[in-house]
Amino acid sequence: MRAKIHRARVTRAELGYVGSVSICPDLLRRADIRPFEQVHVLDVDNGARLVTYAMEGQPGEICLNGAAARLVQVGDLVIIVAYASYEESELEGFQPRIVHVDSHNVALAEHDAKRFATERTYVHVTSAANVDDPDC
Repeated sequence: MRAKIHRARVTRAELGYVGSVSICPDLLRRADIRPFEQVHVLDVDNGARLVTYAMEGQPGEICLNGAAARLVQVGDLVIIVAYASYEESELEGFQPRIVHVDSHNVALAEHDAKRFATERTYVHVTSAANVDDPDC
């Protein structure tokens, strides 16, 4: 993994457009993802995974275009990942670019991203068979 935009919210899905994911220019810059670069989009809400290319969108925008629009819903959280191949010598000190965003697709400062990640609320799901079992 070379770069990641973590848990961005889908703002639009345009079936009639020819492919790609339109991404807020500030997020592209912060993640160092270039227009037309191949990216993987992972939908946190429904588990869909797709490969497309990045395009510069409008501020705050995350829009899946073309066939990819069928795989997401507006409001879904997605992770956008760019990968790269490196020589062993290039990996010394390598750190991927990870951009955490708030619910409006605005990049969080590093210290806010760490706090945001630890304050998330996770839902624990139990099966109906053990709901009444206090040991589960």
